Amino acid sequence: MLKILVTGGKGQLAQCIEKLSSSYQFELVFRSSSELDITNAKKIEQELSNYNYDYCINCAAYTQVDKAESDAKKADIINHVAVENLAKSCAKSQVKLIHISTDFVFSGDNSIPYLEDDKTLALGVYGQTKLEGESKIIQNLDQFFIIRTSWLYSEFGNNFLKSMLKYGKEREELSVVFDQVGTPTYAMDLAEVILGIIQSQSKDYGVYHYSNEGVASWYDFAFNIFNLAGVNCKLKPIRSKDYPTPAKRPSFSVLDKSKIKSTFQIEIPNWQDSLSKAIQNIN
Repeated sequence: MLKILVTGGKGQLAQCIEKLSSSYQFELVFRSSSELDITNAKKIEQELSNYNYDYCINCAAYTQVDKAESDAKKADIINHVAVENLAKSCAKSQVKLIHISTDFVFSGDNSIPYLEDDKTLALGVYGQTKLEGESKIIQNLDQFFIIRTSWLYSEFGNNFLKSMLKYGKEREELSVVFDQVGTPTYAMDLAEVILGIIQSQSKDYGVYHYSNEGVASWYDFAFNIFNLAGVNCKLKPIRSKDYPTPAKRPSFSVLDKSKIKSTFQIEIPNWQDSLSKAIQNIN
């Protein structure tokens, strides 16, 4: 039986993996940041050498995009330095690493979906630290899967879906930007793909893109949330320049999923279908 370490064990993606785990013959060990501090190189090395893991799924990350601008040191330690520690320890203990990255490694200047080897250029601290983490994995480890995803949400943790449901009930009107375009991704769908990659025991290591299918703006996402959940809150579409945030975000970050689909023979659900499922699970 394959033994798998899941770091960031209390986050939304880890909780989705845990929810699906009974369908797989794996021994999964979930470690929260308080149980395993991935910024501590010695602790990581001990964990990997003592427990004989086959895989590590790194769900630990600093994901507060705006806060990262004023808390760059902490974001860098978690998204870059800790990931380097993890990659080196995985190499030493011959553990395969599955690492989750982001569409925010791109500038948003494209008009067609981003391929894995397209030029990266992060606009903010969050994207930059995630990009540096990626490069440290590539430098230090051969057996890795880096999966870039986008606009992750689920019934667990803090995310756009949960925020919209909360604010939609509290307020009469909400303003949401319509000129940032990407794809919402249900963390349950991503979790299933990750577990499927492990089950296949594939050696097609490298960088992959995964999001749900389709394209949306944040306004589209919010509109569909309210529509599916029956929330009576007026939505006002606004431009990004009318809603300035500390971190600049890519205006276009749709990911091309051709590589992950052809390599692992998977079909990806449309974002609206998955959103409907997520809302049913919340209700």
